Amino acid sequence: MPITWILPTLIVLPALLAPPSWAASPASSTVQEAVSVQVARLGDVALRPERQASAAVVARNEARVAAEVAGVLASWHADVGQTVRAGQVLARLDDTDLGLALERARAARDAARARLALAQAQLERARSLQAQGFLSPEALHQRDTEVALLRAELDSAEVALRTAERQRSKAIVRAPFAGTVTQRLAQLGETVAAGTPLFVLAQTDAVELQAALAPAEVAELRTAATLRFEADDGQARAARLLRVVPTVTSSTRLQTVRLALQGAVLPPGTAGLLRWQAVAPHVPAALLVRRGTALGVFVVEGDGAQQRARFIALPAAQEGRPTPTALSPQTLVVVRGQQALRDGQPVTLAP
Repeated sequence: MPITWILPTLIVLPALLAPPSWAASPASSTVQEAVSVQVARLGDVALRPERQASAAVVARNEARVAAEVAGVLASWHADVGQTVRAGQVLARLDDTDLGLALERARAARDAARARLALAQAQLERARSLQAQGFLSPEALHQRDTEVALLRAELDSAEVALRTAERQRSKAIVRAPFAGTVTQRLAQLGETVAAGTPLFVLAQTDAVELQAALAPAEVAELRTAATLRFEADDGQARAARLLRVVPTVTSSTRLQTVRLALQGAVLPPGTAGLLRWQAVAPHVPAALLVRRGTALGVFVVEGDGAQQRARFIALPAAQEGRPTPTALSPQTLVVVRGQQALRDGQPVTLAP
């Protein structure tokens, strides 16, 4: 046999006898290697951050004290910045016309009394005559009716008199509550109509704290253990939530809250900061990682060789801010090595 034919055969034969490449390669499925991570219980690393918001003391009542009757402003007895008591005189209107109306009402009342007294005397005389047979029952009934009509007339005159007295008393403008005069709107000698505002009075013995918060902050405020107001002048007061306006302002997306202050009353207009501490545990911002479009934390589940990392998305999470969570304080949270982890990856715990 020629040598030239044997050599190619020898070269091809080893290639035919060699096993296929897929038979010699390892299994196509890859096994993830365990990653060493450091963990801590959530209760040991969780934060309870302190929140704050701008707030101001407002008067519970701020009234525009108006004239109840028409007249000329004869005198005023309170000015801007003055503190007044409840019922204290603020101003007086000229009550000459009201005094004349009162005298007319009193005269009408006296006349009604006299007519009633005369009718009652005539009724008694008529009863005596009717008993003696000198007066018919119809005539006696007429006298009785006249007395009833005059009694009703006297009652009406009495009401008119009390009305005139009350109208005259309205010429004196009094403070409806203790407070501070913030505005004086009428001048001496000015003619005012009924309903014309004369003063603006802010109540000083009953104040509340007002703040505007985001809905999420309102939810924290409802559960906060302690609330504190720190005024710009350094005064501090404990606060208590009174009510929350249920509507959200469309322009600011904030809700208004009102709180009661403890201790000495602060004057309306006092500004400062409302502070409170969140009750729910918060995941520190450094532990947050992003997977896809979600922000969350990695926790460790399982025991021994079965320990794996699980990604827990936190819907309310924001970059760079602690995030509230409902996870158990005993949850093992990855505090080091979380950036390179994948969901379901085996892990070992570093000391």
